[in-house]
Amino acid sequence: MVGEGESRRVAATNDGMLSCVPDLSDMRKQYHFWPSAVGDGFDAWDVDRLIALAAELPVEQVDVESIDEVDSVYWFDDVQRPTVRAVIEHARLIDEVDASHPIILGPDGRVMDGMHRIARALRDGRSHVDARRLPTLPPPDHRNARADELPYERD
Repeated sequence: MVGEGESRRVAATNDGMLSCVPDLSDMRKQYHFWPSAVGDGFDAWDVDRLIALAAELPVEQVDVESIDEVDSVYWFDDVQRPTVRAVIEHARLIDEVDASHPIILGPDGRVMDGMHRIARALRDGRSHVDARRLPTLPPPDHRNARADELPYERD
C-alpha cells in the first residue's frame, strides 16, 4: 500500500522476487538506536531496511499524543548534547520533512522512523500522523554498536 506522494522503485528481494519499495535515494542514511541488552552500546536498525519491511503494511492514523517519545529526550544524550547548532540542525530537518511518508512504529508503538515528521505535525498543530506498524520486531542490523562506527554512505 503506497502512501500519497511516495515514490517507488522495483527491487529484488533476498529470495529473488521483485518488490516495489520506496525510493530512498534522496534520504540521508539513518539508523534507529535502542540501548543494547548486552554491553554499553546500542542495537541499531538500518532505517532503509525498516522502510522496506514496512512498505506493504497498511497505513493507520496515529494520535500524536499517544506517542511516548514526544515527551522524552529523543535526539540528545550525554554524547549528543543539545547545543544551539544541534537544535538548529534538527529544526532544519523538521522543516524539510516529507510528511507524505508514514512513520514506522515497532509492535510496541516505539517510533523506529519518523520523529522529525512527528515534530512537524506537533509544530503545525496536526493531531494525527500516518504510520505503518511492524507486526514483529525485526532483529537489529548491528548489536552493541556506537553510532559513529556505522556506515552512513548510500550504495
